[in-house]
Amino acid sequence: MLDRLFLYGTLKAGHCRWSYLEPHVVDGAAGMLAATAPGRIYDTGFDYPAARFDHDGTIHGQLARLAPDTLTAALDLLDEIEGAVHGDYRRVVIRTHHDVEAW
Repeated sequence: MLDRLFLYGTLKAGHCRWSYLEPHVVDGAAGMLAATAPGRIYDTGFDYPAARFDHDGTIHGQLARLAPDTLTAALDLLDEIEGAVHGDYRRVVIRTHHDVEAW
């Protein structure tokens, strides 16, 4: 299963939802890498951004590696937090500009 997560908003290290993700990231904030991916960020008007990875542009974010022993639990939790279980968002596989595949 894919264990990389591309972060571009409130889940990034130091942001308001980082505390949910941090226990599941290998080496915590120290293990985060700067990364970019093709796409565009949109202002939702609700204090969090949305991304479209099927648009021209560059999204600047962070790349996290999730711990294998809590990977499934971490993805389930993030889907719930991000609203994916309600159909508001969906987790997709993307490829960063450095050719790394990530959620």
